[in-house]
Amino acid sequence: MKLGAQMFTVREQCKTPEEIEIALEKIAQIGYRTVQVSGLGPIEPKRLKDCCDRLGLTIAVTHIPPGRLLTELGDVLAEHTVYGCKNIGLGMLPEEYRGSMEGVERFCRDFLPVARKIRDTGCQFHYHNHNLEFERFGGRMVIDRLADMFAPEEMHFILDTYWVQAGGCDPVEWIKKLSGRLRCVHLKDMAVHGMTQVMAPVGEGNLNFPAILDACEKAGTEWLLVEQDTCEGDPFASLQTSYQYLRKLGYR
Repeated sequence: MKLGAQMFTVREQCKTPEEIEIALEKIAQIGYRTVQVSGLGPIEPKRLKDCCDRLGLTIAVTHIPPGRLLTELGDVLAEHTVYGCKNIGLGMLPEEYRGSMEGVERFCRDFLPVARKIRDTGCQFHYHNHNLEFERFGGRMVIDRLADMFAPEEMHFILDTYWVQAGGCDPVEWIKKLSGRLRCVHLKDMAVHGMTQVMAPVGEGNLNFPAILDACEKAGTEWLLVEQDTCEGDPFASLQTSYQYLRKLGYR
């Protein structure tokens, strides 16, 4: 498994092409060799790819806005050809589909053609969870319905360890359940301040990462992507803390 950084972590430092290049340099200096493209300001795909190549960074996966997947899929696929990236991700269930199982099923019907077109090009569609996928409607979790309505070759999951835990579930058990369709996993820790749960660098919270990583190995995960939506200090320092912890466990 290869260790990478989710650039959504440093999105506030990535508003312009120049800022994006500086951020990539910092990520490479930490030791990461892989990135996920997400939350960035506008930048030409070739410029982004050239910068990554210069720094020895591979683009493992992306997050693409849902509207672009529905209406600009040809452009999205062309960009991924430039990136040399076959993994195309959706970051969250769009708001108009939330709140009922009927909405979830409508999402599946709308995005199934997208997933199949992506599959037919030799790429893979990925869905990133938050905690809302663990809500139950009629006794059934949303994530179970998503897994049923898309075949594994049509949709993989980018399982997020923090959000599984925030949904009241065990990340290890869900890694096992989704084995074979977890090419990419987001590593994010959960700490507690008083009665408040907070995101923390990997190894600085309470999640059982040795067990999580072992489960990922067995599930066929290829990319371990460190992400922290909110950081209490410098997000690059948080990425470095996570990297150092995971490096000690033998990942790089």
